[in-house]
Amino acid sequence: MARYTGPVCRLCRREGEKLFLKGEKCSKQNCAINKRPTAPGQHGTSRKKLSEYGQQTREKQKTKRIYGVLERQFHKYFETARRTPGVTGENLLRLLELRLDNAVYRLGYGRSRTEARQIVRHNLITVNGKKVNIPSYQVKVGDVIQVRDKSKPLQRFKDVVDVTGSRTVPEWLTSDPENLRGTVASKPLREHITYDLRETLIVELYSK
Repeated sequence: MARYTGPVCRLCRREGEKLFLKGEKCSKQNCAINKRPTAPGQHGTSRKKLSEYGQQTREKQKTKRIYGVLERQFHKYFETARRTPGVTGENLLRLLELRLDNAVYRLGYGRSRTEARQIVRHNLITVNGKKVNIPSYQVKVGDVIQVRDKSKPLQRFKDVVDVTGSRTVPEWLTSDPENLRGTVASKPLREHITYDLRETLIVELYSK
């Protein structure tokens, strides 16, 4: 399965809520879901009541779309979460939050996770002083995430910070916006993840 490259606003409309796939643009009044809150397609106006399986599947799809993860990798995250001590659903969300592209987005170096993923792939980010260009790289407590020194003067980062400067950085990260540097202060807890996700439905789906 290839990564989705179509209009991302269709994904928000399909899930019936904002997934903030375009970053701050999703907070504006001209957001597509404000104009057309129905699902895409000719039958979008007639939403049917979902079965239990349908609800579980939609929750999985929504979570995958928020974090930009495909099915095979998402299933690997679930298997890792299942083998890890603790609550499986919370372990799953923690693994997704600790992806490098997500951390870069959370620190405000990208308007969206898509842009943050692009920044990582273009070798603009270092972890503990070493270049890392793998978006799925799992950051750990104590890791220092920083925009490369030679990339800091780029206009793209000045433009991004102007937009994301008011964004609240989650408690599990500490941010030094002047130096475009952040540190993983602790593992993300469930209360740090503000998305309306029902991870128990995902666990139920994969446990069948």
